[in-house]
Amino acid sequence: DALPILAADRLRRDGPNWAKGRTIMKTISENRCFGGVQGVYSHASQATGGDMTFGLFLPEEAETGAVPVIWYLSGLTCTHENAMTKAGAQRWAAEMGVALVFPDTSPRGEGVANDAAYDLGQGAGFYVNATQAPWAAHYRMQDYVAVELPNWIEQHFAASDSRGIFGHSMGGHGALVTALRHPGRYRSVSAFAPIAAPSQVPWGQKALTAYLGADPQAWRAWDTAELVATARQEKLHLLVDQGDADEFLAQLCPEQLQAACEAAGHPLTLRMQPGHDHSYYFIATFLGDHFDHHAKYL
Repeated sequence: DALPILAADRLRRDGPNWAKGRTIMKTISENRCFGGVQGVYSHASQATGGDMTFGLFLPEEAETGAVPVIWYLSGLTCTHENAMTKAGAQRWAAEMGVALVFPDTSPRGEGVANDAAYDLGQGAGFYVNATQAPWAAHYRMQDYVAVELPNWIEQHFAASDSRGIFGHSMGGHGALVTALRHPGRYRSVSAFAPIAAPSQVPWGQKALTAYLGADPQAWRAWDTAELVATARQEKLHLLVDQGDADEFLAQLCPEQLQAACEAAGHPLTLRMQPGHDHSYYFIATFLGDHFDHHAKYL
């Protein structure tokens, strides 16, 4: 196992006492990118009960001090790698001087529950803390992305606790829900084509039933449209981009999110983008706008 590049620099500078008592992550790869480093690392996760892999881009500014962090949560069937290689996000992160984290979408490996369908199990964790067998043993993705992995990254890398979060599709759901469930933990939030009302659509109903049980009341705590109605401590401005030619539009329910925000007085900018679908071409087109949105608050 190797020290992450910036930790290795610090170890050489400050000696072995700095590393004493720290758990060292495995470095899978590191590549120079836009003046910074795009790394892929793995570590043992207590939240998910197994090894987890994540991507982390650190800008040049991280060589001299801690930088703000934006979290990107990916969608169904994705790993840490999809947005890391397809979105072109490192360019924007480098210009803004922020770190960018790409977590995996679920626990993986032998002994981790799975399903033959693409929308349940490995690759489809929905960023919830499962309570039902066999999922509860490993599928605690909310604890992982909101608490455990941020703590790891802020401990091992030049990353501050100034955080923004966004994502796509299932990951858009994850970003909005995570920000709403943890007031004060994030300074900014946005989403591309999020599953905005999962308790009302087949994708969400299937996953939430499996992970949380058959009682719809238990689903409400993981549904953006429901959480907006009860947000009291803070009301982060939500930026949501949605393609009007999205083949999954019926599963995403942007109109329900808009209605919920209007009813609750929750700030929302919902942009219906003409002719755009659900792909990474859509994400890449408007990604710069989302970095601008986060820059206002980070």
